[in-house]
Amino acid sequence: MANIKSAIKRVDTNNKKRVNNQAQKSEMRSQIKRVEKLIEANDVENAKAALQSTTKHIDKAVQKGIIHKNNGDRQKSRLANKVNNLSA
Repeated sequence: MANIKSAIKRVDTNNKKRVNNQAQKSEMRSQIKRVEKLIEANDVENAKAALQSTTKHIDKAVQKGIIHKNNGDRQKSRLANKVNNLSA
């Protein structure tokens, strides 16, 4: 454990950020799973609506640096392809 006052503060700050980032990343993953579940159920309309919400969550995670930009783009692309193939 840190002894210096600034190091102790840093540990607290890092823990708060880690918890916040975990929550946001978990929510993003849940959204992705929700879209995939709707795709499996062949629910085109709800899948498209859920895709928009999921895209926002992914973009937020990229913007805050929780995931890499390429990772976010890949996730959005794969989901969009699945939804488009479902409606075709």
